[in-house]
Amino acid sequence: MAPVHHRTAKVGPHPVFYREAGPSDAPTVLLLHGYPASSHQFRALIPRLADRYHVVAPDYIGFGYSDAPSPDAFPYTFDALTDVVLGLVDTLGLDRFAVYVHDYGAPVCWRIALRRPEAITAVITQNGNGYEEGLADSFWGPVRAYWDDPSAENEAAAREAQSLEKIRWQYLHGLDDPSLVSPDTWHHDHALISRPGMDVAQLSLLRDYRTNLDVYPRLHDWLRTSHVPLLAVWGGRDEIFPPEGARAFARDLPDAEIHLLDGGHFLLESHLDEALPLIRDFLKRTQPGS
Repeated sequence: MAPVHHRTAKVGPHPVFYREAGPSDAPTVLLLHGYPASSHQFRALIPRLADRYHVVAPDYIGFGYSDAPSPDAFPYTFDALTDVVLGLVDTLGLDRFAVYVHDYGAPVCWRIALRRPEAITAVITQNGNGYEEGLADSFWGPVRAYWDDPSAENEAAAREAQSLEKIRWQYLHGLDDPSLVSPDTWHHDHALISRPGMDVAQLSLLRDYRTNLDVYPRLHDWLRTSHVPLLAVWGGRDEIFPPEGARAFARDLPDAEIHLLDGGHFLLESHLDEALPLIRDFLKRTQPGS
């Protein structure tokens, strides 16, 4: 398999960590991670795509090994995360690319699509939501309560998403065999989002998540008008973004390719061997020169 490089670039004042692999002149695939993870979640996927593609996977500000400034020094919003991702894209000279999104990666991708629709050649969404029906009430109910009333009680409930036990649940729920997932995953994520000040930063992002619902109508219009190739490869037992969110893409993109696998939220940890042929086949058919 191709070697993976671990690099850091300055975007404005911020060091941004990213993983990069594959030929620089090959079609680019940009991997956008979810919460509470980082590019670490793509550690197994990157070398399996890099024989044919130029793969770039950044860590957002406040995640992974990227800069984690105080919330007083950086506005932790999805618009701000997108600004930095696009800054890295420009620094690396990436003009056009396919995007693979998971969880928080979806709202970052949707903002890129609305700002630079010509840049995105295809979308692979793996439990990366773009529809109201893709928000499970059991998970998002307490979050919506926090949006409507950021009281101490509702904030305490929202903070549970940062706990080691809740992060562990994100990795293991929906799996018949949880032993397939290494404990390194949730311990790694928990340690990095527990850096000083990051609890407040994560609460800020959680509050800002409601703005993504306002983006959805513009996203749907872009999907209808762009006819962008889209693959939804989805953990069908996800209790955060359930399969209704995957199926909904077909409403605006009748040619969307939707595959529900028998896994949970972090599908690549348990079902990479099933997902990979779907991903590679889709990219081969949609990426010029691949």
